[in-house]
This record gives sequence, C-alpha cells and structure tokens, in this order.
Amino acid sequence: MKIIRYQTPRRKAGYGWLLGDKVGPIQGDIFGAYQRGEARTSLAKVQLLPPVVPSKIICVARNFPAHAAEHGAPVPEVPMLFFKPPSAVIGPGEPILIPPQAERVEHEAELAVVIGKGGRWIDPTQAKDHILGYTIANDVTERVFQRRDLLWTRAKGFDTFAPLGPWIETEFNPADAIISCRVNGDLRQMTSTREMVFLVKQLIAFASSFMTLTPGDVLLCGTPEGVGPLTPGDTVEVEIEGIGTLTNPVIQAEREEP
Repeated sequence: MKIIRYQTPRRKAGYGWLLGDKVGPIQGDIFGAYQRGEARTSLAKVQLLPPVVPSKIICVARNFPAHAAEHGAPVPEVPMLFFKPPSAVIGPGEPILIPPQAERVEHEAELAVVIGKGGRWIDPTQAKDHILGYTIANDVTERVFQRRDLLWTRAKGFDTFAPLGPWIETEFNPADAIISCRVNGDLRQMTSTREMVFLVKQLIAFASSFMTLTPGDVLLCGTPEGVGPLTPGDTVEVEIEGIGTLTNPVIQAEREEP
C-alpha cells in the first residue's frame, strides 16, 4: 500500500492511500489502528506533502563503499550516524533553497525507512516488525561546510535540505532495488541497495542500541557514488525502483537581513 500525506482546498493536511491514480482518506492512526476510505479523488487534484512528520531524521554516512571512495574516506567498521533536523523536511515538488552563504550544494539520493513501531534494543531479526514502510530522500548537503566544520550539523541542516516523498510504500523490499538520481534529466547516480555495507535491519538495531526509536522517525540509509552540484534552475529527481520518484526544483534563497 502507498500511504500519502496530502491536502486539498477543502481538506486540511492528513493521511491517505493510493489506488492507482485515486486517493482515499485514512481515518485514525497510521501507526496504530486506522480505516481506509474509498479512493475516489484524483491524485492530480491533491497537494502531496512530506509523507511523514518525523521527530528525528537519522542518517548513515559512507554506507556505500564507492561513495566513501569518491571522497577518499574509509568505510566505517560500525554505522556512522548523524542527524538532520525535522525543520529541513520538504515534500515532493517543493523547492530546495540554495542558501546565500553556500559555496557548493550537492544532491545525495537515499532510501528512507519510516519507523512504524518504536523501541529500544531492537533485535535485527525483529527489525521488520518496527518498519511502517519506505520512502525516498535527498540528503542535500553543503559540501564545503561539511569538509570545513568539525561536525556536519550546518552542512546537512539547512531548511529544505531533507526532501522526502512522494509516499510511503509498505510492501517495498530493500534487498536489491536500484537507486538513481537525475539532474535536469542527466543521470548522476545509479546503484543497487545490495551495495549497502550495513543492511536496514542492522541500522535499526544499531541506532536503537543507544536511542529510542519512535513511530514516524526516519532513517536514511546512505547515498551511492556520483553525488554532484545543484544550482538554481535545476530539477533533481531521485528514483527508487519499487517506490517511485521524488522531484524537487532548485532555487536561490534570498538573503534575509537579521
């Protein structure tokens, strides 16, 4: 099932589900008990929102060996985690803003896991029971700041630097799916999820060994090689086989006076 968050001129933001190109409302809690209404609204008539509102976004660095190599970095022996703030989240179609102080902003196509059931010390064999589904992410990064700063908070944390969407796919199999990224139609990244160093179940087990995961949390699984620059006027498309395509335009942010 594809779960979306959407709104219409007559309906405030809420969850729904897709049946072909039709949208039906969901009543209740998608992380608990809910009911699906009849799918009769055209997808073209709704505004898609970020498919989830996470309390935290947990990201994995260097989880694809070729990406680590393109930056001259070793593959970590244990998962290397960092956070992106929830304020960075935008949905499909929303613009990625190039900050006025940025020097080089890059795309990073990633598989995103949406936690459905919280927990601590989750066993890898039980990790699947804690997953609601999967969506697509773009871990937008200011590369110069990432290399210059001791920590990655600024480089990864700008507003609009965490596009998510277009929906949550509950039936997705992460074992061997192609992740690709195109900028203005030109292919930049393309690799299978089978190249990940740490599997989804291992990442969930590791993260939950020191922090509680809560429903709606999002786990980004790392990016393949081929990351590259984004400039105003670009359109970036991240596609994951079996889920769909996340598309965002890129525009220049105006400088705001303090």
